[in-house]
Amino acid sequence: MSKFAFVFPGQGTHYVGMGMELADRYPAAAAVFEQANEVLGMDIRRLCRAGPEAELLKTENAQPAIHTTTLALLQVVQAHGFAADVTAGFSLGEYAALVYAGVFRFEDSVKLVRQRGILMQNAVPQGLGKMCWITGLDRPTVQRIVEQAKDQGLIECSNFNCPNQIIVAGYAAAVEKAAELALRRGAAAATFLNVSGPFHTSLLKGAGQQLHELMRSVTMAQPGKKVVSNVTANYLSRNDDIRQLLDQHVYQPVRWEDSVNTMLDDGVDTFVEIGPKHLLSTFNQATADHRGLKVRCLNVENVQTLETLLRTLEKTA
Repeated sequence: MSKFAFVFPGQGTHYVGMGMELADRYPAAAAVFEQANEVLGMDIRRLCRAGPEAELLKTENAQPAIHTTTLALLQVVQAHGFAADVTAGFSLGEYAALVYAGVFRFEDSVKLVRQRGILMQNAVPQGLGKMCWITGLDRPTVQRIVEQAKDQGLIECSNFNCPNQIIVAGYAAAVEKAAELALRRGAAAATFLNVSGPFHTSLLKGAGQQLHELMRSVTMAQPGKKVVSNVTANYLSRNDDIRQLLDQHVYQPVRWEDSVNTMLDDGVDTFVEIGPKHLLSTFNQATADHRGLKVRCLNVENVQTLETLLRTLEKTA
């Protein structure tokens, strides 16, 4: 019997129109958008439907918009009878995983991720920081490049996406030097991300601490499902302080490759990515392929992908 994991994407996956096909078709999905509108006092559904792109791109808007979209789509997946005992989310997506696991109520989480977006956006003045996606070099090589680039300022590995795909972030000059060094070492690409700051680096430690203070007033429960933490790349346990982990989550690297390996080691063979685009499906497949493991990576973001999910799983039921 297949073992399922529901995984949820993070920031950068947004696009105008995301989630709208299924929200227009399924009242339960539409209700999630309406609840977000009421809680936040802003029209998240309209922002997702019509943009403009420049507004949707802002971290303070992108985070609650993506979070709301993923949880609206989750309602559709659950309405078709699908469930998972294992869940994880990439950066922002971890909040959706925690809602699915029963740790947060949606109405609390959507307020929290909007505040998280504001804190992250304001942590480093615009233009001082950068993030660069390096493709084609292994982890030790990228870590050596980071050490060499530190003479230009703070720089760290911020995202371990999958084998040979790593993001580095920090002060602009240091990241630019790392990109040059990576290309000299034979990287297939060194691509600068269109983001407002050097996320998941120690430059955001203050933002993490402020977020921790905000979480003191948020009700949290023990997870009802197995949740993999980005920070530890292990399942949350009863001894873990989830607030502390979500504080660290802002300024520690996203250990997605390691998180996927934890789920693979646990026997997960079907990953269902719920949310806009299908970036995690690419990461998950690459991580499994690197180990020679056969998995199914499916995503749900619109009518077509939902129908593909239903056809695929019906064939193997």
